[in-house]
Formats: sequence, C-alpha cells, structure tokens
Amino acid sequence: MNFKIKNLAWFARPPKFGKRMAMMLCGVTAQGLGLSLLRAINLGTDPCSCLTQGVTNYVNLSFGTCQFLCHLVTFVFVVRYDLSRIGFGTIGNMCFLGYISDFFRWIWSLILPAGFFELTVSRYALLLPALAIFLVGAAAYICAGLGSSPYDAMPFILSTHIKRFSFKAIRMTWDIAFMLGGLVLGGDVGIVTILVAFFLGPMITLMQKKMEVLLD
Repeated sequence: MNFKIKNLAWFARPPKFGKRMAMMLCGVTAQGLGLSLLRAINLGTDPCSCLTQGVTNYVNLSFGTCQFLCHLVTFVFVVRYDLSRIGFGTIGNMCFLGYISDFFRWIWSLILPAGFFELTVSRYALLLPALAIFLVGAAAYICAGLGSSPYDAMPFILSTHIKRFSFKAIRMTWDIAFMLGGLVLGGDVGIVTILVAFFLGPMITLMQKKMEVLLD
C-alpha cells in the first residue's frame, strides 16, 4: 500500500511539541490511574474498558494485553480510512493505557489492606475522584493534539461517512454499542459505564477548553 508522506502526519512536530508530548504522557498516565481505581471499585468502567473486561473472561490474558488487542482491531480501520487520526497519542493510548492500569492495580495490592476495595464506604468514596482523574486524563491526551486512540478516532471516521446523524449521536451510539457488548460478555457495567457512555464527549469538550490554556 502506497501512503503519501503527508498522510504520515504523526511524524510531524507541531508547534510546542515538547509541551504536547508532556501533556499526552501525563494524560495517558492519569487516565490509567483513574481506570485502575474504577476497575477496583467495581462500579463500572468506560465502554471500551467494559468490553475489554468482558474479553478477559474468555481468554487467559491480562487486561492490558486484551485492551491492546481490541484497539488493534479498530486500528486497522483507522489506518484504512483516515491516517490523519494517528499520532503519538494514538500509540500512547493504544499500547500503554491498559498496562498502566494493570501496573497501578498491582501497586494498590501492595500498599492497601486486603479487601479495601470491597468496602462499600471505600467504593463510593472513590467513585467521583476516580472518575474525575480518568476524565481529566482523557481530556489531556486528546487536547495535546497528537492523535487519538483508535476507539476515539472511529466515531470521527464514521461521522464523515454517515451524514444523516450528528457526531454526538454517532459517538453516543458507538459508546453504547461497546457497553452492550461488554454487558453480554460479562464486563463491568455500572453507574460509571452509563455516565461515561452518555456524558464523556461533552465533559471532555468542556475540559479541553480549559486545558488549551496550558499550551499557551
């Protein structure tokens, strides 16, 4: 397949590249930290991670490896239909988010007492902080402008081919489809999954406007 050089935009160095890389790396790390807590408190995760958890019920692989493989499937479609969506942020999120989450789960097992995340008080006390960390991390890596994960890129690609529906409607349908897939496979569906499926897009848009100040 003969790709034009201009399509390999992820090799470019946009203005303030150093700041953007730092923001992307911090964002993916924060997102992985938040995801590790959301997985631990068992009140649901984002739709993509929900599907990944469902897959882990059927294969003897870690969460991080399963998430990478799931992203790899959608990555093929992104490469086929819109290479401009690929960037350093794509690689950072696709390759490392799940493993960062696994790493922090391991850290919690070392420093917290056994059964800590099974306590009702602990679970609900951590719900909003964990969700906030996850959302801020997601907003940071997207706001860095160095590409998005295959999961986040696909709604944009679909919206360019499906003109009759708005991007918000397509993104919501995409999230809900993954949530239902995770539910069927036995993934962790809960209040967090529902909130993220309906409100992640608008909340990230709001946070992005605030984070753009950091790049200036």
